[in-house]
Amino acid sequence: MLNKQIPVNSRILVVDDEESIRFTFESFLSDEGYKVVTAKDYHEALQKMSETAFDLIFADIILGGKTGIDLLRKIKKENYTCPVVMITGYPNIDTASDAVRLGAFDYISKPVRPDTLLHTATIALQHKALYDENEQIRSNLEAIFRSVKDAIITVDKDLTLLEVNNAAQDICGISRENIGMPFGDTPIHCKGKCLDVLEKTINSRQEVELYRTECKPGTDAQQIVTITATPLLGRRGLFSGAVLVIRDETRLNTLERSLRERHDFRNIIGQNTKMQEVYSLIEDLSHVQTTVLITGESGTGKELVAEAIHYSGDRSSYPLVKVNCSALSENLLESELFGHVKGAFTSADRDKIGRFQKADGGTIFLDEIGDISHRMQIRLLRVLQEKVLERVGDSTPLKIDVRVIAATNQDLSRKVKEGDFREDLYYRLKVVEVALPPLRERKDDIPLMVDHFLKKLNNKFNKNIEAVSDDVLNIFMNYDWPGNVRELEHALEHAAIICRQNTITADHLPKNTTIINTDTTSPLKEKEALSEQETIILALKRSGWNKSKAARLLGINVRTIYRKMEKYNITPEIM
Repeated sequence: MLNKQIPVNSRILVVDDEESIRFTFESFLSDEGYKVVTAKDYHEALQKMSETAFDLIFADIILGGKTGIDLLRKIKKENYTCPVVMITGYPNIDTASDAVRLGAFDYISKPVRPDTLLHTATIALQHKALYDENEQIRSNLEAIFRSVKDAIITVDKDLTLLEVNNAAQDICGISRENIGMPFGDTPIHCKGKCLDVLEKTINSRQEVELYRTECKPGTDAQQIVTITATPLLGRRGLFSGAVLVIRDETRLNTLERSLRERHDFRNIIGQNTKMQEVYSLIEDLSHVQTTVLITGESGTGKELVAEAIHYSGDRSSYPLVKVNCSALSENLLESELFGHVKGAFTSADRDKIGRFQKADGGTIFLDEIGDISHRMQIRLLRVLQEKVLERVGDSTPLKIDVRVIAATNQDLSRKVKEGDFREDLYYRLKVVEVALPPLRERKDDIPLMVDHFLKKLNNKFNKNIEAVSDDVLNIFMNYDWPGNVRELEHALEHAAIICRQNTITADHLPKNTTIINTDTTSPLKEKEALSEQETIILALKRSGWNKSKAARLLGINVRTIYRKMEKYNITPEIM
């Protein structure tokens, strides 16, 4: 028996052409608290049903003229949801099968026993109550499904489309008319990205997300979406397909890109104008598969830029493989990049997969690309042109799908002119160049970097260093940083290790470098050479617009800074 509470005052219709039967049913059922209405034939039953919504109908098969089966057909045709129990005086297999086939909930035989009648009524009404509850839940879910602004698409294990919501039409071009089609045959315009995510979820039974990728919804307008596929599980946790959620983030992406200043971008720190240009270029490169050349002095963060391009893009779920080309001899680099087969050379006692194969589907980062030999340049050029490689000792070409990001701190154009680097490879690598400025050209980012590295070092060494002294900041701001950001981080790490207080002073800086010998005469100490307004602006700029730090640089109270800013109408926008 269903364990479901029957609603009080359930309404029951009894249809029978025998008055005694109608009286008997009404008497027994009314005593149990049910509200009972009777009808003597088909037409009266329809009239009663037009006036009242019933929870259960008992109908005699033989009514005279129209039959109980006719009434059952009418009930199902009009989509009434109440269960129908047939009454028959001559039960047989054909009668029962016809009734069930047409949608009867059950049937009972005359003469009707009170206990049989009440038991059947109880079961039928419990079924109705459960059905109503499920319908309410389904209705609520459908309302939610329709109102969600994200596209929601469900498929079965064979990737057949099961259900879509209204937003799927707007975002993807898929409508309910496509239900029942293989997902791959639907008119979706995303270069197969959604199908790829769904297939990974179906195969792995794990959630897969593609963050902020570009798709084409059938127009020329750019659309940025985040795609998430989650396994679809039944009541018992049985895997039955997948749910695809597509969130349109075009507007959010546009707003973020329109911000004039960002202090950090995927672990790259800086609000300098040149860094803002680098951030925008990284975003532009994330979702295209072109080769990228990152240039800049040693220590400017070329590896961080490579990571940002990879992890912001379509290949983020695949490997990022890094190779330092200057750290290996020519033979070792060839084996590392392309792999080798057993017996290719003396120590090759087994097959080895190269870095390009390990990066298949993802990205390979070739650092210090300017140091590779002419022979390696030729091999690398073939990989870039033909998307195939040959392992050392094997002439069988292997197809690969790898994005190449290269980096160098050398002037490759000069090396091309001197004949040390192939011109055709240079232009293959330099489809798009990301040029990183040295730290001396963006010293206004130093206060931000100091704060960032101090937080990082506090966690690393379990310290509680709050700041650097004014003298240290002056030293940093007047030093040219030939080692760039890496040198700054190492200097702070040295200072953090030996610092036993909450402020790093000049005594904590490494003594074996030129940092400590830098002329620490700061323009802030020469305020007579600048107007008061210019001096305050310079201090704010050097402190990353941190008023407390600017006040310490100037040796004044922080309240004075606020008064002067108000007096001269100084805001970040004037920069």
